[in-house]
Amino acid sequence: MEPLSLILGGALFLVAIMFLFSSDKNKSHIAKQVNKLPGPTSYPFVGTGLPLLFLKRNEFFAYRQGNVDKYKPTFRTWNGSQPQIHITKPEHIEVILRSSDHIDKGQSYSFLHKWLGTGLLTSTGKNDSLIFVFNLLQSCNENKGKKWFTHRKLITPTFHFKILDNFVEVFSEKSEILVDKLKKEVGSQGFDIYPYITKCALDIICETAMGTPIYAQDERGYDYVTAVYDMSELTIHRIFRPWLHNDFVFNLTEKGRRHEECLRVLHGFTKRVIQERKAQLKGDFNKSPSTSTDEDAFLGRKKRKAFLDLLLEASTGDIKLTDEELREEVDTFMFEGHDTTSAGMTWALFLLGLHPDVQEKAYEEQKNIFQGSERSVTMKDLNEMKYLERVIKETLRLYPSVPIFGRQLHSEAELGDFTVPAGCSVIMYIYNLHRNPEQFPNPENFDPDNFLPEKVTNRHPYAYIPFSAGPRNCIGQKFALLEEKTVLSYILRNYEVISLDKRQDVNLMAEIVLRPEKGINVSIKPRNK
Repeated sequence: MEPLSLILGGALFLVAIMFLFSSDKNKSHIAKQVNKLPGPTSYPFVGTGLPLLFLKRNEFFAYRQGNVDKYKPTFRTWNGSQPQIHITKPEHIEVILRSSDHIDKGQSYSFLHKWLGTGLLTSTGKNDSLIFVFNLLQSCNENKGKKWFTHRKLITPTFHFKILDNFVEVFSEKSEILVDKLKKEVGSQGFDIYPYITKCALDIICETAMGTPIYAQDERGYDYVTAVYDMSELTIHRIFRPWLHNDFVFNLTEKGRRHEECLRVLHGFTKRVIQERKAQLKGDFNKSPSTSTDEDAFLGRKKRKAFLDLLLEASTGDIKLTDEELREEVDTFMFEGHDTTSAGMTWALFLLGLHPDVQEKAYEEQKNIFQGSERSVTMKDLNEMKYLERVIKETLRLYPSVPIFGRQLHSEAELGDFTVPAGCSVIMYIYNLHRNPEQFPNPENFDPDNFLPEKVTNRHPYAYIPFSAGPRNCIGQKFALLEEKTVLSYILRNYEVISLDKRQDVNLMAEIVLRPEKGINVSIKPRNK
């Protein structure tokens, strides 16, 4: 720990505690209600968070799971003076997620504001309140609620199924590069496949989001790729170190300075692309439509539009996004669209490598669809990959990319016979929700048939929510599923995957996404074609 950050953080901590204790007299009734629930021992100033100060980064997930196992299905913790209600039952989670009142994200998302601004991921439905002991100095944006609803309405049509069809070509192009890059690992004793998948996902998301290749798989665009990697790590580093929650303190540290460098790279790239695409779009409007059509027909090409292009076209009339708002939404799409899909695809390969029988069924499906052809994937092909889709869904059940969701409540919520007071944070454990034996018999088994239609029909609608649910569900879930199908299809058709680690030997890191601490070690064999 850097001495300066410790001193400044300690001073801020004491000021915050004094502030909170002066106002806590009016919150005694909330504390009395919250403490009806079981939970870890609470201490002055730090609440129940004292043990976290002594844990290593790779121990947080196991610690949280220990609390869930001990106190589930509903328990409470205190983050300083901020009450947190933890839930795991589908009936309780439905109450929170289906409501249009409880759509404010948890406070941890505020650490992404400098990067992502207040786009769809981080903006709120109502005004934020000062709910976190170490974040008292951060101000609120009074227009966040209106902004979220407006942007959601604007962006939703850009994920229409017909528009997603144009992205499949990009999925295929980048998957072909991935398959070629993996050739050098044939015959090796094993390797970590996670970095390969991540770079492929970055290539895909950059071209579909901004229409500009980043060449992550060819080790080009190094500054941008590294900045994306580092921002995720820096965000988690900060979340778990309360003395770094204040911007002033954090910016004085080495990590804070690196954070600012990453922001300059990421924002600089996105802003430049936005200006270029706006100029290009303006130029296209000035062209003769017949000339453009004739040229495209002559060259046999179809103009491919990126997410940014669609936003620029949609941003007209009553709803017009500023350049800063465009940057926020594109950066959000970049962030959400590569990390979560990278994790999902890597976990799928891990499980397929542990279950050769399942992998063989998935491969047979690919053979039946492509009949030995090496042509590019089409939307029709993807729609026919029913078994592979069940593999992906079962993977996301066992290893949901986002294992924990958070909401900040501004009004009471009835969870069974317990009333959650307004002002509480509600933490939803999706990782544990997906392991409910009442909903999924033998919940630790990897069984794609859990998602046969007849089984899905008889299941609670909120028992499986890897993309969240309700009014704030993931807007890009169709995009993600199509991307994962495409990449996995290419890998399965070209390689047999063998996992070298057992599930019990892989330590889980629940950071921004659920990832393995030391990657996923596999070996691959070429398919006999």
